[in-house]
Amino acid sequence: QLQLVDTGGGLVQAGGSLTLSCAASGRSFDSYVMGWFRQAPGKEREFVTAINWNGASKYDADFVKGRFFISRDNAKNMVYLQMNSLKPEDTAVYYCAAGGGNIVTPVWDYWGQGTQVTVSS
Repeated sequence: QLQLVDTGGGLVQAGGSLTLSCAASGRSFDSYVMGWFRQAPGKEREFVTAINWNGASKYDADFVKGRFFISRDNAKNMVYLQMNSLKPEDTAVYYCAAGGGNIVTPVWDYWGQGTQVTVSS
């Protein structure tokens, strides 16, 4: 079982950058696919990006390619989301998630509490 804590959200101007962090506690962190999701006001939660257990494979939603980068440090039980060239439409609550299975269709078992990202125009 894992517990996930998301941090790093905040207010940033359009075009700026922000890095989110997800701290995991529990067993076998390095056996999980890790991912980020987001949910904007009035919208459903959507997938952003995922990374496999050793960081060798990544899978991105089309809207983040070239702007957002996921990484993990298994020694520290941490996952990061570096977000560049932020747009107002990136405003949302961002959630870290952990799951089993393959990187494209994992079963997401654990969720962080979310961290708010607000991008001003």
